Amino acid sequence: MTKKIAVIVGSLRKESLNRKMAHELISLAPPNLAMEIVEIGQMPLYNQDLDQDPPTAWKEFKERMKGMDGVLFVTPEYNRSVPSVLKNAIDVGSRPYGQSIWDKKPAAVMSVSPSALGGFGANHHLRQSLVFLNVPTMQQPEAYIGGAAQLFDDKGKLNNDSTREFVRKFMQAYGEWVERQTPSPR
Repeated sequence: MTKKIAVIVGSLRKESLNRKMAHELISLAPPNLAMEIVEIGQMPLYNQDLDQDPPTAWKEFKERMKGMDGVLFVTPEYNRSVPSVLKNAIDVGSRPYGQSIWDKKPAAVMSVSPSALGGFGANHHLRQSLVFLNVPTMQQPEAYIGGAAQLFDDKGKLNNDSTREFVRKFMQAYGEWVERQTPSPR
């Protein structure tokens, strides 16, 4: 059975290395995963005062995410943590308390950075939030893609065979993770 997977990109930049990687992840996904990017940049900042009458963008995001079987986060690192747009999407989706759209959705995290560290800080900060939100997150293989500015050609495709093979294996492992985390229909 095919699982619907949201791909959430933590960068808003049109030529983002993370967006390019998200497209490569989608193209290398195993057949059991139907993946699509869910945009997060249009949502106003989370404010608890708006929980009773939420902005339309919040409602649309939550409704779309409720129909997803899992989520794959692709994020850069800003100041050793996740970008504010990604944290905002997590907060919007987790509130009001007891109505989280994240609960039990199998996830994976890939951080992509031009630096040698590959977004290590963002990857781990995001994982901390996912633990609190009861999101079972794939532990292995870990995915910190450093030196990413050199990994894409002028069409946004991976130009490095070893990185492409790693991404393919990462996606295969994630497909298996989703299957293990999803109860079989009775």
